[in-house]
Amino acid sequence: MTKRYATIDDMFRNTVEQYPDKTAIIFKEDKITFSTLNKSVSRLAAALSKDVDKHERIAIYLPHMPEWIIIWFALHRIGAVPVPVTHFYKHKELAYIVNDSGSEIVFCSNRNFEQVMKVSTKNPLKKIIVVGNKDQSGLEEHSSMQQIDVVAMDDLLGDNYLFSPIVEIDGRDTAELLYTGGTTGLPKGVPIKHVLFLDTINGTRKGIETIIPEGEAITIQGAPFNHIFGQDLGLGALLSGDTLILLPRLDLGEFLFHVDKYKATTLFGTPTFFKMLLEYKNIDNYNLKSVLYAVCAGEALPSETAKRWTEKGGNPLYSIYGTTETCGYVAGATAGEPFPKGTVGRVVPTKQARLVDPDTLKSVSVNEPGTLLVSSKNMVTGYWNKPEETALHFINLDGTLWYKTGDILRMDENGWLFFIDRSVDMIKHKGYRIAATKIESVILKHEAISECCVVGIPDKDVGEKIKAFVVIRMDAKDVTVSKLLKWCEKNLAAYEIPHYIEFRNSLPKSAVGKLLRRKLRDKERQKQAGSPI
Repeated sequence: MTKRYATIDDMFRNTVEQYPDKTAIIFKEDKITFSTLNKSVSRLAAALSKDVDKHERIAIYLPHMPEWIIIWFALHRIGAVPVPVTHFYKHKELAYIVNDSGSEIVFCSNRNFEQVMKVSTKNPLKKIIVVGNKDQSGLEEHSSMQQIDVVAMDDLLGDNYLFSPIVEIDGRDTAELLYTGGTTGLPKGVPIKHVLFLDTINGTRKGIETIIPEGEAITIQGAPFNHIFGQDLGLGALLSGDTLILLPRLDLGEFLFHVDKYKATTLFGTPTFFKMLLEYKNIDNYNLKSVLYAVCAGEALPSETAKRWTEKGGNPLYSIYGTTETCGYVAGATAGEPFPKGTVGRVVPTKQARLVDPDTLKSVSVNEPGTLLVSSKNMVTGYWNKPEETALHFINLDGTLWYKTGDILRMDENGWLFFIDRSVDMIKHKGYRIAATKIESVILKHEAISECCVVGIPDKDVGEKIKAFVVIRMDAKDVTVSKLLKWCEKNLAAYEIPHYIEFRNSLPKSAVGKLLRRKLRDKERQKQAGSPI
């Protein structure tokens, strides 16, 4: 039976005690043991405890590096609340999250220090902690002008701090404030409790134990730490005693090199990421046979990508389902268990799920599409500082609080879930409800197409017309709109065939590799309205 822990720090301490000399992190050829990692966590926690209050929100605005992990665990040790922010954000996006979360301390690097200083002109900060030399690039000069305390993290990890503060933390306290990716609007803060986070990572790890015992996996980070998927599989690996390979950036060649060199057993990323790996020109130079568990989430998995991965690595590519608001993992298949083609798995034991009609909220029949509602014992109960958004997405039915995902799925007679589309991405054409992902999956099967995104464009006569944006493979020849339309005619119903096809060199993506369908859809609607873009 999976052991339960009251807080994230409890579980981390237990893992350190169990695996003190085992390699926890591999980063740029450096290997950090669990005991060494814990020593850094204790020192930083002791230093921070002098001016960081319990429950205080602290922004982590850094790329992947061991310091990110040290900071995250140190904040938990003193009862503070990490607010992870992607380092790709510029000062405007950072300012929004800093202001919304109430963060007054920001961890950053030399490279994005300027962005933090721009934020500080309108959002008062009491401290900036720089990973690296704080004297570089005129940091001292900038900070004195703004009268902000700027310190180097290295100075906080000195030998003077050898004790760990004792802070009473309840497992029902907020562990972190994680912001949604903002693919359908402004990012929303999601307060996640310790018990919910631990329920999730324990459930995820238990689903892999059938093929990789706890403490024996070598996991390579394939999604960012500011995303719940990256935390569930990455930070969850560390808390389970597994080794985590951390890359400073997601370069395909470096990723494959590390998989091969360190015999990684576990890979994860978006379907788009796996598709990019399969199309990498030198992929045949690397051995992927060590990979026992490969899993994707974040968007629909094209059947062709799943097929090609299995042919390449010899093991299936699993697709799981989750959201930030549910702390990730809602459904998945147990590793090694046969599963039907196209499924995102069965609902995990710690969650409840219902599929309902989006208009009446009445449960739908088996194999009928419906909006997915999710509930759990320790669930998120609302967004941070967003009462109106909370009222829209967190609803009471029959005395139970449910999170309304906005995703359309169906469930078969054996409990397997199949993702159809997001509600906002369903295209309404001549009375039909058409899944954009279905059209995308057909177009992606064409040998000349590398990427595809389909949106609905408002039309006064038919509701919406269908437009497909496609990226052609570099080696493809003689690809035309006419030929693609003929391909669609062979594989789609008449009402599903795109009315427009536009070739693009690339498609907009979020920091985790999700296609930003909203950006394409909004631009098309602005064009139609005659608004400037």
